[in-house]
Amino acid sequence: MTDSIEQIDALARRFFDSIEAGDIDGVSACYADSVEVWHNTDRKTEGKAQNLKVLQGFIGHISGIRYEQRRLSPFQGGFVQQHLLRGRRPDGENVELPAAIICSVVAGKITRLDEYFDSAQVAAFVGR
Repeated sequence: MTDSIEQIDALARRFFDSIEAGDIDGVSACYADSVEVWHNTDRKTEGKAQNLKVLQGFIGHISGIRYEQRRLSPFQGGFVQQHLLRGRRPDGENVELPAAIICSVVAGKITRLDEYFDSAQVAAFVGR
């Protein structure tokens, strides 16, 4: 069965809303068990457990996470979202990171996620 554009749109919104809420179980529920998450900054791919661990650390480090200026474009088989990620570092500095995420979706689950960030902006975002 093919996912409808409406189902893919709802999955994408649940996924990003779960990250904003710090809901790792909600993020996990959006992923297929065999999900591959690729980062342009290091060109590495990680699996579900590793990515959830990274997200947990990120959520613990950056407070007030929110996705603004969301431009979500669902399509048959996946979605693209461009957004501005905002939050607050432990030193109190408000930070922002423009990003683009491309996801493949099969049977209502994200099977691949490719994330695109500017590496210099990632370093500033996390305070390196």
